[in-house]
Amino acid sequence: MSTPSLQALLQFTGLKASLFPANSRYNGIDTATFLAPDGQTIVYVRRRFVPAPDRLTPIQEHSVKQGERLDNLAAQFLGDPELYWRLCDANGAMRPEELEQPGLTLKIALPQGLPGTPNA
Repeated sequence: MSTPSLQALLQFTGLKASLFPANSRYNGIDTATFLAPDGQTIVYVRRRFVPAPDRLTPIQEHSVKQGERLDNLAAQFLGDPELYWRLCDANGAMRPEELEQPGLTLKIALPQGLPGTPNA
C-alpha cells in the first residue's frame, strides 16, 4: 500500500502547496510566468495586496520605547520575529523602520480573515 504524497493530499482538500513558509508574507501567493522576447521563461511571484489596517482585528496596543526593534516586538507579541510584517500591515507601514519611533503606539492585530474580539 502506498502513502499518498503531500501534493496529492493538498489537491484532494483543495489546498495548494506554497513556495514560502507559513510565516512569510508571501505564503499562499501564486506564481506566474512571463515569456521574455528572447524565449526565456521567467517565473515570478504575483503581487501581494496589503490589507487595509481597519480590516484587521486589533488585539493589543504597545507604546514603542527607545531602541525597540520590530522583529523583537514581533517575537514578543506574535511569537516569531519573522512576523514583523504583520505589525507593518496592522499599522499601515511599508517599511519596518517607520514603526520603530519611540512613543509611537503600535496596533497588534490578528491576521486578515481571522475573526476575533477587538481589544480582547
